[in-house]
Amino acid sequence: MARDISSVMRDFVKDDFFKIDVECHLVGHREFISYFPGVKMWWQGIAGVVRPLSYPNQPSSEHLKILEKPEELLKCMDKYGVDMACIIPESMMDTTGYACRWTTNGEVAAVCEQYPDRFINTPNVGPLKRRGKHALWELEYLVKERNAKMIKFYPPEDTYINDEAIYPFYEKCVELKVPVAIHTGFCWVPPGRSKYCDPMLLDDVATDFPELTIIAFHAGWPYPHVLNLVAATHPKVYIGLNLLVPWANASPRRFAEIIGEAYRYVGPDRIVWGSDCAGFEVQILGAVNGFREFQIPKDMQEGYSYPNLTKEDKAKIFGLNLARVLGIKPEKKVK
Repeated sequence: MARDISSVMRDFVKDDFFKIDVECHLVGHREFISYFPGVKMWWQGIAGVVRPLSYPNQPSSEHLKILEKPEELLKCMDKYGVDMACIIPESMMDTTGYACRWTTNGEVAAVCEQYPDRFINTPNVGPLKRRGKHALWELEYLVKERNAKMIKFYPPEDTYINDEAIYPFYEKCVELKVPVAIHTGFCWVPPGRSKYCDPMLLDDVATDFPELTIIAFHAGWPYPHVLNLVAATHPKVYIGLNLLVPWANASPRRFAEIIGEAYRYVGPDRIVWGSDCAGFEVQILGAVNGFREFQIPKDMQEGYSYPNLTKEDKAKIFGLNLARVLGIKPEKKVK
């Protein structure tokens, strides 16, 4: 049965899991771009997807407080026991007619350098097809000079995941030995194009670049079964639960199917946890409490051969798997 968010908040307790949030955004100064029609469309889209992600739970205004400054994000991470976070700029250039980003890679790099033991620099050098060689030199600079540990690719503002025009980007990532986090499944918010991020397209990329580590964000939802098959046959493809973990509270049987099927196809060593925080405290709260307290219902374990998630499984998914991929020593930062 779904748990009310206020109950989740009251029940929150510290734990000893080492946690890395695979997707946490630095959202930038939203008021400076609010006049763009595409930005207005984006926020209308967000209002629409909040309902299926949270229903029947409704977060309070307290938990919808926007974390505007890095220090506020750190305070929130401390509050809910998140040790490290992959900090990703909000590009969303399609929302401004490709006039400007919401946040720059330089801003994110500077924040990560200010808090190197907590924040992991995860730039987005797209839109890749439009930028071409300019994306490649920035990618190399950010990895070699600004300690970028992972690169985000957001297809909805760009092109198809398997567009051969962007293959030089994948080649450069292999050369630099840096993993790529790719938004998969559906755009979720306009004016991005959902057709660009079908997880089926990962099969081409993983086949053509077998040395490339790929973290498929959002479990490929609403096509998780497709992603599971791709990941099963390509050992360097990881499944990200980010964005969907709040369903562990609001829609536990749906979440049970998502994680249960992923576990059957790739096991506990290639699933990673995250919040997809876009500046709201409730996203981190829901992701932490949702997964920590979650267990696959007994009848689904028996009927679908889903596992009973052990503490060891959760430790891997919460942070140990991603720490291994990024070459980070998993040390608790939040006591």
